[in-house]
Amino acid sequence: MSLAEARAVAFERWKIAKAGGDPRREDGKTALAPTFAEAAEAVITMHQPNWRSPKSGPQWRASLETYAYPKIGKLPVSEITPANVMAVLQPIWNEKRETARRVKQRISAICRWAVAQGHRTDDPAGIIIDAALPRNGVERRHMPALPYDKVAECIEKVKASRRASASSKLALEFLVLTAARSSEVRKATWEEIDVEGATWTVPAERMKANRQHRVPLSKRALEILAEATELSDGTDLVFPGMRPGRPLSENTHAKTLRELGFDAVTHGFRSSFRDYAAERTHTPHAVMEAALAHTIKNKAEAAYARSDLFEKRRALMESWADYLAD
Repeated sequence: MSLAEARAVAFERWKIAKAGGDPRREDGKTALAPTFAEAAEAVITMHQPNWRSPKSGPQWRASLETYAYPKIGKLPVSEITPANVMAVLQPIWNEKRETARRVKQRISAICRWAVAQGHRTDDPAGIIIDAALPRNGVERRHMPALPYDKVAECIEKVKASRRASASSKLALEFLVLTAARSSEVRKATWEEIDVEGATWTVPAERMKANRQHRVPLSKRALEILAEATELSDGTDLVFPGMRPGRPLSENTHAKTLRELGFDAVTHGFRSSFRDYAAERTHTPHAVMEAALAHTIKNKAEAAYARSDLFEKRRALMESWADYLAD
C-alpha cells in the first residue's frame, strides 16, 4: 500500500485502540485478552470439578467481587500490574490479613492462568508483591485450645448442658477422644465404623490430606457409638443433625463451647491431645503425628514412612481416654 494508505489504516487502528478495542482484530471490537473478571470465572469453572468442597467456588467469587473486581475486574487480564494488585491488597492487608492473603493467592492463580493462555508473560501478584507488602501487621492467632487438664471438665459441662442435643454431646466427646477434625466427625457414617475391630476408617475424600485415615477406637469411644445407635434418623449418619438427613452444623459445637464460657474451638482439642501426648506420655513423635493424620513434610522421611503405626496409636488413644475419665 502507499504511504497515504498506510497512514489511513494506522489512523483507523489508533481510533480503535483509543476506544478500548483491539486493533489486532479485524472487527476491532473485542480485546484478545479477557477482563480479569472473565478470566476469574474461567479459572473457577476449570477447577470446580476438582475442589473438595462445593463452597470453594462461591468463596472465590465472593472474595473477588468484594475486594478485587471494584478495582481490576474490568481491566484486561493482560494489563494487570503489580500496582493494580497493591491497590487491591493494601487497604485490607493489616486489618484482614488472612482474607488479603487468600485474595492475593486467587489473583495470582488467575494471572498464572493468563500466562498459560498466552495473555501475559508474568504474574503481577507474585514475588514483587511479596516484597512490597509489609511483613508486620495483625498477628495470626492460633485457634484457641483448652489446656489438656481442663478438657475432662469441659466434656462434663457439655454433657450437663440443657441446650445441646444428645447427638451434639456425643459427637463432641467422640471428637475429643479420637483427636479428629470437626468435619470428619460430623459427617461420619456407620459404614466407616468397624465395631468388632474397634476401628473407624475415614475415606480419603473426607480427609484434609486426601489420604485414608484409620482411627483406633478406645473403649469409651465404642460406648459413645453404642449410645449413638439410639439417635438414628434413618440415614447412615452416626451423629445426625437437627434436620433429617443432614449432619450437625459446623457451628454447633463452637456455639455450645461459647455458651458454656470456654475460650476454645473444636479444632483446638487436637492441640490439647497433642500437648497431653507430649507431656504425659513417652509416645514417639511419629506416632503423635500419625494420630493427628498430619502429613510428613520432610520428603526423605515421608519416603520411609510406610506404616500408620496403628497399634501404637491404639495404646495412645486408650491412654487419652483413661486420662479424661480419671
